[in-house]
Amino acid sequence: MVQDRIIKTEYSEVMQKSYIDYAMSVIVARALPDVRDGLKPVQRRVLYDMHELGIRSDRPYRKSARIVGDTMGKYHPHGDASIYDALVVMAQDFKKGLPLVDGHGNFGNIEGDGAAAMRYTEARLQKITEEAFLADLDKDVVDFIPNFDETEREPSVLPVKVPNLLVNGSEGIAVGMATSIPPHNLGEVIDAVKAYMNDNNVTTRELMRYMKGPDFPTGGIVINKDELPGIYETGSGKVKLRGKVEIEKGKAGKTNVVITEIPYTMIGMGIGKFLSDVAALAETKKTQDIVDITNQSSKEGIRIVIELRRDADVNNFINMLYKKTRLEDTFGVNMLAISHGRPETLGLKAIIKECVDFQFEVATRKYTNLLEKELEKKEIQEGLIKACNVIDLVIEILRGSKDRPMAKACLVEGKTEGIKFRSKASKAMAAQLMFTEKQANAILEMRLYKLIGLELQALIKEHEETMANIYRYEDILDRRDAMSQVIVQELERFKKSYARKRKTVIENGEAAVFEEKKAEEMEVMFLMDRFGYCRTVDVPTYERNKEAADAENRFVFPCKNTGRVCLFTSGGQLHTLKAADVPFGKFRDKGVPVDNISNFSMDKENLIYAASQTELNLYRLLFVTKQSMVKVVDGGEFDVMKRTVVSTKLAEGDEVLSVEPLKDQKSIVLQSKDGYFLRFAVEEISAMKKAAVGTKGMKLGDGDCVEAVYYTRAGAEKIIEYKGKKIELGKLKSGARAGKGVKVRV
Repeated sequence: MVQDRIIKTEYSEVMQKSYIDYAMSVIVARALPDVRDGLKPVQRRVLYDMHELGIRSDRPYRKSARIVGDTMGKYHPHGDASIYDALVVMAQDFKKGLPLVDGHGNFGNIEGDGAAAMRYTEARLQKITEEAFLADLDKDVVDFIPNFDETEREPSVLPVKVPNLLVNGSEGIAVGMATSIPPHNLGEVIDAVKAYMNDNNVTTRELMRYMKGPDFPTGGIVINKDELPGIYETGSGKVKLRGKVEIEKGKAGKTNVVITEIPYTMIGMGIGKFLSDVAALAETKKTQDIVDITNQSSKEGIRIVIELRRDADVNNFINMLYKKTRLEDTFGVNMLAISHGRPETLGLKAIIKECVDFQFEVATRKYTNLLEKELEKKEIQEGLIKACNVIDLVIEILRGSKDRPMAKACLVEGKTEGIKFRSKASKAMAAQLMFTEKQANAILEMRLYKLIGLELQALIKEHEETMANIYRYEDILDRRDAMSQVIVQELERFKKSYARKRKTVIENGEAAVFEEKKAEEMEVMFLMDRFGYCRTVDVPTYERNKEAADAENRFVFPCKNTGRVCLFTSGGQLHTLKAADVPFGKFRDKGVPVDNISNFSMDKENLIYAASQTELNLYRLLFVTKQSMVKVVDGGEFDVMKRTVVSTKLAEGDEVLSVEPLKDQKSIVLQSKDGYFLRFAVEEISAMKKAAVGTKGMKLGDGDCVEAVYYTRAGAEKIIEYKGKKIELGKLKSGARAGKGVKVRV
């Protein structure tokens, strides 16, 4: 029955187990590299597939689409985008210190332009990939595992002969963890490995005599040299990077600041962001030294030229670039990799140890396999040499036998029954032949030309070489020193062929300090329209366009360009912004949304009142809320440096209706939604702190709330229209605070 097959279980337990399974799958099988070969599964599968397709460095390029399709169909069924991305990154020399793929076509650039579609690009393996990553796969040096549908077999790890995890680094985001390993110099890493192999007790600091620190393909300068030992000891930390800056003489006595190398973290859209940040420094008047900015970068390298004024303080300007842009940045190091099947954060020495142990494991399997083959060759060679010494007898056995099994039985077991011999002596000698199975098969398959004297001499020489190989392989397998020497020789060969000079400079740089020139203080007019776009203009410009400015803008007031602007919201918040952050320009300039330069959000809050902080210091502010809470707060309380503070405390469901500076107001008039008007003297409102709720201003009925707030002044009539009826506020009956007021009939 169906009921018998229903399994009842706790939903949360199923979700927890499923999520853990998914997370571990992402961690181990997708996002993190293996410490032994430094490759993620997708990278390993792409390289192995190219090896299987025969796309070698000395053969023609093949379409990337072919490689991607074959990899996806055989080994990596997770979509073509991830496979092509991995192929592209392995071909980009500005991301990898040691590119593993030779790309032909548009494989993207350092400025962030992506690679062309896979149908347009071609690729093949780099020579070092064949020699150091894929060689010896036929010698049973690594385990092969079934692919996803068990129709193919793939290597669980590639027999990489250099510490690729350090050389090329790695970046990946898994579930709940991420890896970020910087690239290093191949020659230095090999020297560090040799130092470890010479002395397993070597410390991280001693290893760093050989491997100085990261060596980024983009060059740049690492400026926290003294912090690097701690980073490599623990496997995590922050590397501080700077771009390389040169100073050149420009035209007409001007100075050019030229960026020739960028921090590794600026690869991609970072260059465009840097250019826009530099332009913003000029637009916001943070510096007036910039005359022009040009990006002259090409295939030859990075060249960003910033032309400065004649009297510019160049060193101060460069320090400003370090402080205000990504020309100085940090690279977060987290050397997380898969070790023994689980994710682990490893220090420099631990990574080298894992790589060296793997090299010994691969070498052991390789030379064990080679030894077995040489022993097999030795057996066959000895059989052939022995057969050549009694070749007449062997021919007599072959001629006298009825079939192959009969001849083989005689050669192996000495059985002579049924074989015709010329003499009894021959038969007696044949009975004493004791060849092995493999030797007998080799003899039966031997061709007649092997009997030529030169061929026999070649066979003897080949046997001597085989014996020498056997002795060498046994020595390598028996003595760790001998195996260590073989590994070191291979490493030295790779260093000689592929090592390059270091690009990144390692030093203890001084902290960038620059003196920000203070803007000349002046009074400007702050303008904000009803859509929240704000700007500042000089006072003469405002005076010439006063009528239009007042009509078109919701808030218009004077402020100092060095001061702050205060924004009061219905939610009881005070947001402040620097007047210097507000664009200064022409009257018809649009400005910028106030959301962009402050914490205020027009989508979430209503703006009640705006004023300069200087003006607030001169007055007291009167707050009125919808639930009729009123209070007076000294404006000095709002002279704060924080971008957002509480301007008044609100009861649940309440909101600020009005904020007004007290100047010459005599009385306040509160109008409720139900048509009640209450007029009372402003002096009746208590002065309180901004954190207070306030006191009751008007007694409200159930469901009623304050809808509008008016003020009367001495000697001035105030007439409003309420539901079509004109009301002179000064003639309303004066009451006391917290009264109900009078009902206006309409």
